Amino acid sequence: MIYREIGHTGKRAGVIGLGCEHLDGKPYGQVKRAVDAAIGHGINLFDIFMPGAEIREHLAKALGTRRKDVMIQGHICSTDIGQQYDISRDLPVVKRYFEAHLRLCGGYIDFGMLFFIDSEEDYKNVFETGIADYALRLKEKGDIGHIGFSSHNPVTAMKAVNTGLPELMMFSINPAFDIIPTGESIFTHLENGFDADSFVGVEPKRAELYRLCEQKKVGITAMKTLGAGKLISPEHTPFGKPLTVAQCVHYALSRPAVASVLPGCATAEEIDDTVKYLTLGDAERDYTEILSSIRGGLRGACLYCSHCQPCPAGIDIAAVNKALDIARLDTANVPPSVRAHYRALGQTGADCVACGHCETRCPFAVPVMENMKEAERLLGH
Repeated sequence: MIYREIGHTGKRAGVIGLGCEHLDGKPYGQVKRAVDAAIGHGINLFDIFMPGAEIREHLAKALGTRRKDVMIQGHICSTDIGQQYDISRDLPVVKRYFEAHLRLCGGYIDFGMLFFIDSEEDYKNVFETGIADYALRLKEKGDIGHIGFSSHNPVTAMKAVNTGLPELMMFSINPAFDIIPTGESIFTHLENGFDADSFVGVEPKRAELYRLCEQKKVGITAMKTLGAGKLISPEHTPFGKPLTVAQCVHYALSRPAVASVLPGCATAEEIDDTVKYLTLGDAERDYTEILSSIRGGLRGACLYCSHCQPCPAGIDIAAVNKALDIARLDTANVPPSVRAHYRALGQTGADCVACGHCETRCPFAVPVMENMKEAERLLGH
C-alpha cells in the first residue's frame, strides 16, 4: 500500500480505502471476509455513512481488536426512518445516531463527517446551527479526532472549507463529473454531449475547489470514483470505451489534495481487484486517451447513492433504477430474472405518487418520477 498525508491532520491514509455502503444488508460472513481482505492489503481508512445498526455492528465485530489499526469516517446527520436511509438536521436525532456509532467504534471515531452539505439550505442547517457546534464539542472531548464533511456540490463545498472548520472533505470525483468543453457550464456539457476538439479539462468550480483544499491543507477522500460502475461498463460509459478500475482510481488520485479513494466494494474479491492498481505501471493507469472520446455525461444517471430517500411510498428508488438500467440494455428482451427481482421489491414504480421529494434531494438530477413510470412499463407486466 502507498500512504498519503490527509491534509494537515497528521494522519496518513492508504491511497485506496474502503467505502462500506455495498456491505450494507450483507451477511456477517461476507462483511468479515471483506474487512479481512482490506486490512490484509494495508487499507486503513473505512467510510461508514450507513445509519443501520446491523451493518455498523457487523463492521465493529469484523474489526474486533484491529479497530486500532484503521481510521473511520463516521457521519453526523446520517439517520434512517424505519428501513429507509435519511438525513436529519434535528440535533437530538443526530446525536442519538452518531453516539450509537461512537459506542460501536470503542468511543472514538477518527473523522466526524458533517453529512451531505450540497445546498445553501444544507450549509445553513449545519454550519449556522447547533450541529457544527456539536461536532466541535465532540472533538474537544476527544470523541472524534477531526471534523470533516461530505458534498457533491463544489460551490457549497468551498463555502464549507472557507469556514476553517473542516480538515477533511469527502467529494464525488471521477472524469465524467469533472471535464467540460470550452465556454460551457458543467450542466450544459453533460446534457448536450462533448466535442473532443474543445476539451480543456476540469470544470472551473471543481478545479477551484481542489486548489482551495490544497491551499488550505484540507485533505480529500474521493467517492463515486467508478460512477457506480458506469464508467467501467461498456453499456453505460459516457466515453468511447470503458475505463478500467485502475484508470478511475488513478484519475481521482491525480486531483490536488486527494489522499485516498474509497471505492464501494461488496466482496473480498472486488477489494483484491481494486488494489491491483498498486502493481500496475504508468501505461496501464493512464486515462488520458479515453477522456478525449467522451460522448455524454453522467448527469441524469442514477448512481444508486440513495440520497433521494426516504420515499413516502416506501420505494427503494436505487433498486428500481438498477433494475431499469439493466432492462434498458435490451428493452425487447428483458431477462425474466430482472422482472422477478423488480416485482419482489414490494413497492415498485407503480407505487410512485409523483411527490417530487426524491428529485429535490438527488445530487445528479435524475428524473426519478419518469424513471418510476418507465420501470413499471418495462418490468411491471
